[in-house]
Amino acid sequence: MSTESRVLHPAFRQKIMSAEQAAAHIMPGDNIGMSGFTGSGSPKLVPIELAKRIEAAHARGENFRVGVWTGASTAPELDGALAKVNGIEMRLPYQSDPICRTKINEGTMQYADIHLSHVAQYVWFGFYGKLNVAVVEVTAVLEDGSLVPSTSIGNNKTWLDQADKIILEVNSRQSMALQGMHDIYYGTQVPPHRLPIPMTHSDNRIGTPYLRVDPAKVVAVVETDHSDRNTAFSAPDAESEQIAAHLLEFFQHEVKLGRLPSSLLPLQSGVGNIANAVLAGLNKGPFNNMTAYTEVLQDGMLDMIASGKLRHASATAISLSENGLKYFEENIEALRSRILLRPQEISNHPELIRRLGILAMNGMIEADIYGNVNSTHIMGTRIMNGIGGSGDFARNAYISVFMTPSTAKGGNISCIVPMVSHVDHTEHDVQVLVTEQGLADLRGLAPKARAKLVIEKCAHPSFKDQLTDYYERALRESPGKHTPHILTEALSWHQQFEETGTMKRG
Repeated sequence: MSTESRVLHPAFRQKIMSAEQAAAHIMPGDNIGMSGFTGSGSPKLVPIELAKRIEAAHARGENFRVGVWTGASTAPELDGALAKVNGIEMRLPYQSDPICRTKINEGTMQYADIHLSHVAQYVWFGFYGKLNVAVVEVTAVLEDGSLVPSTSIGNNKTWLDQADKIILEVNSRQSMALQGMHDIYYGTQVPPHRLPIPMTHSDNRIGTPYLRVDPAKVVAVVETDHSDRNTAFSAPDAESEQIAAHLLEFFQHEVKLGRLPSSLLPLQSGVGNIANAVLAGLNKGPFNNMTAYTEVLQDGMLDMIASGKLRHASATAISLSENGLKYFEENIEALRSRILLRPQEISNHPELIRRLGILAMNGMIEADIYGNVNSTHIMGTRIMNGIGGSGDFARNAYISVFMTPSTAKGGNISCIVPMVSHVDHTEHDVQVLVTEQGLADLRGLAPKARAKLVIEKCAHPSFKDQLTDYYERALRESPGKHTPHILTEALSWHQQFEETGTMKRG
């Protein structure tokens, strides 16, 4: 740990204690607002100590579970540690932890999968009940009591405002050069007092670099020195590169037709290997002076900033590999003028997404022939991660793109199916589907034209005949001819996989 404390305000310095002592402020049944977004900026020590308390209580036969609210996914030291001891009663709004996922799917943990733009306002509205405690990582507490945020902001502004008790983790591992990279907007209101958000360009500053907090609510300050969860992405494979190539060709066509400027519109990219492959493709492509208005700044966007292709990026979190983090920290002084971190109620705000004209690019689990998308559930019933911010962007984007390889599980699952087993994004919010096989531009098409195009462009050859057969029989047998389906067969592909391990007929 750094020998020089970053807790500079005297009132906060008096509340410095161990993580074990801080965790003692959390009671059974509390709802806890935890910082963290895709592994960055989450508290590192207090959740571990809370898990120890919960485990000890359970050993004594006592009931001790809590509600955990976050920005998005966090890290094993938070979600994993608490889930392992059966300490989470309700989890929201998004998770990606394997232990959490198991608990949710076996029915021992409740999970509310929520659009990320909704969380802060719903807490303000009181829809989820009382927020008892906030546990928030910050980089420093300044002399005037203001807080330098960490590598993610997420819902931290709301947690600090709404919680009865606040525990701060002041992490000296985070660079002090982060100071000035944040933009915290305090102008949101609850209806009927809302005003337009004063942003017209993705790089506009509309707030303050600091989080504010009522010192009287701070019950504990814990000094830490721990790095974020830094996840390395796989190098782009042939499928991901082909998806990226299809998308770049599409964007070039849109520029040629005058529907996009030569620098494109602000980019939003989901998290993962395919998303990074698309960003790598854009980095090598013909577009310059690009901007991003997204949730997470990952390695791909950092590479685009380094190359000069991406002029500016706005996000709510920085989530990098170890190599990406090393580059970020070594060049942070130059990067500070090119990156802004905002609360997720702003990074994901529908008003701003629509006004700025975002190009939204998100992954999916499966799509059906009419353009409905499942981005959350395996075989209809088992949650994978959650909807995250994809719905915020899909419904309000200038162009909404969903991407996936055309098959999964060694070719035994078709990611293009007659009917999705779970709907997260309806056909009304999905404009473009891309697989390594091709790109289907669904804008302005009626359902039957969509079906033909999706099968032609996106389905894997090993499933194309099977999909065509289903669709042609549906045209003949379906009572309604607007969106033809054979209801006894529409989900039979998924049932067949559950029973036999493949969707392939015969």
